[in-house]
This record gives sequence, C-alpha cells and structure tokens, in this order.
Amino acid sequence: MIVALQMCSGLCADANIEQLNQQLQQLPTTRPLLVCLPENFLVFAKSGQQTRAIAKQSDVYIQQLSNLCRQYDIWLAAGTVPITTEHDKYFAASLFFNNQGDVLAQYNKMHLFDVDVADGTGAYRESNFTEAGSDIVVVDSPFGKIGLTVCYDLRFSGLFSALQRAGAEIILVPSAFTTVTGAAHWQPLLTARAIETQSYVIAAAQAGQHENGRATYGHSLIISPWGNILSELKNGIGFIGCQPDLTQLHAIRRDMPVQSHQRFREHLL
Repeated sequence: MIVALQMCSGLCADANIEQLNQQLQQLPTTRPLLVCLPENFLVFAKSGQQTRAIAKQSDVYIQQLSNLCRQYDIWLAAGTVPITTEHDKYFAASLFFNNQGDVLAQYNKMHLFDVDVADGTGAYRESNFTEAGSDIVVVDSPFGKIGLTVCYDLRFSGLFSALQRAGAEIILVPSAFTTVTGAAHWQPLLTARAIETQSYVIAAAQAGQHENGRATYGHSLIISPWGNILSELKNGIGFIGCQPDLTQLHAIRRDMPVQSHQRFREHLL
C-alpha cells in the first residue's frame, strides 16, 4: 500500500518531525507500506539562509527519518530534505528509504521555481540558494518501480517521459504549490502526467497557512494510469492511500502502447 501525507510544515524542523511522528501513528497496519511526504516537510523556512542552516544539519535529520522507518516498519519517500552542496547552496533532495532505514536513492530537484506569482509572496527565486539536480532517478521497491520528481518538475513533461522510459510505474510528486498556481493547474497537470506516462501519480502536498507567511494549495492526489482520481484530500492535515494494481497498469500500456509510438523520443530529456 502507498499513502501520501498532507502536512502544514512550519519553521522548526524538530516540530515538523514530531508532526510526522504523530501522523505515522495513525496510518494503516498494512505492510509493506510506502509513506510519501510533501516538499519542504522538514522545514518551511522564511528564507534560503534559514533553509541552508538546516541543510548543514541534514545528517541528524536523515538519521531521525531512518529511525522512524525502522520504528514503524515503513518505506519512506521523504519529500525534500535540504542537503548542502560544494557551492554554498543546497539540493532540494528527495530521499527514498527502505523499511530498514537505508537511503536507497536521492533525487535532487531539477527544475527550480524562479517565477512571479500574483499572491502574497509575489516573487519566487529558488535558484538563489538551491542548486539544480541533473539526474533522473527510478528506484526498485516492493510497490513497483518508483520515479522521483519534486513540485515544479510537474510542468516538464519530458522529465516524466524520461522516467517512464527508465521503467517508472509509479511517479511521486511531493509539492508545496502556491494557492494561485494550484487552483489553476495542479490537478490538470497531475492528471495529464498520469495519462501521458500511463503511470500512477502520487502527489503529497503542503496545505494551509504556514509560519513563514506562505499559503499552499493542498489537495493531495493519487491518480491512476488511466487518469482516474483514486484518492484525494483537499484541505487540512491527513493522509490518502491506494493499493497500486500493476497488472492493470501493464494492460493499459500493452493495449495502448503510447511510448512505442513516440516520434519525438530523441528530443525529450
């Protein structure tokens, strides 16, 4: 089973870990269980400087997450954890743990959110402090082959096509969408990515008004390879879940072999 946690993370990493711990206590007893967390679950800071300070302590928090995996016997897709780079910046790193607490994969957010939005923040410039990743990541698991993305990556279909070609059957989209862009584009983009790649899309979101002054859209979603909404949580803190049916997924891909018909494969990421 796969579940997506919807969170409202604040400024204090320790408090956010405690919020996570409390939510884990409420989860189904089904095992194996993959828990997917949203972007910025560990810290939703007011500035890049504050996030960079947490990045310098990332080993401590990664160990705490590892301990939670063993304590609750869960696999964990840890939305984003800031991890320092050689250039005095940090990666927005999505870490994938097994139930023994081992980090099996790290995906560094590839597309950075440098945009202007008509909301209370106005301008977002992730590249000021975040270093972009360059590698696509697909990891084997008991749930299927998992492709990793983060938030703004959702707008770049080439990445999702590349993940599908690399074997992904389930694609994770941990996010902290703004309320403005979320209302306009969140569900349509997630549905399109699921249909295009004929994959399950699991989107764990931040939701609500945060201590840093940001407001996020929420509406965590799980979407089938046919584009059906299997589970959703529009507002508040909580979780949604599903049991992926990979037999159905492969039947969809067999009956409508979209990727083999792709004429522009060489032009995609």
